[in-house]
Amino acid sequence: MSSQPLQFPVRIPFVEELGLELWACADGCSELRVDLEEAHLNSWEVAHGGVLMTMLDVSMAVAARSANETLPGSGPGVATVEMKTSFMRPAEGRLKAQARLLHKTATLAFMEASVVDAQGRLCAHATATFKYLRALPTGGRRSKTLQTRPSPETP
Repeated sequence: MSSQPLQFPVRIPFVEELGLELWACADGCSELRVDLEEAHLNSWEVAHGGVLMTMLDVSMAVAARSANETLPGSGPGVATVEMKTSFMRPAEGRLKAQARLLHKTATLAFMEASVVDAQGRLCAHATATFKYLRALPTGGRRSKTLQTRPSPETP
């Protein structure tokens, strides 16, 4: 494992905004970490379920991509087809998500991941299926979407 965070194989602004860090990614396995901040918390002042689900989803996606790569970032993209998540305990402090490939076919990856707290206690677990994609059809879609959105009307 690395002594400092790695670069994600693809840029995902939402992941950057959450402050997720990639610490390991190879051979169908990955590890993400985050230090929870106030913006990550729910009304009970523990990690919002959406933060945990994002950690689980991203860790599995990165691990699924790594199972097909010869060079980092060279493998096909993936899209989440389905994901089942169980929450075991409130998550606080520094969190770690670890994912691993259970099985893959030419077009699908079957994954699992867990989030643990700094004491190693299981906070959440997920299983998911990902579809391997050659490329996502994004060519200029972001800029077109932002430019064509109507501005909100004021009353």
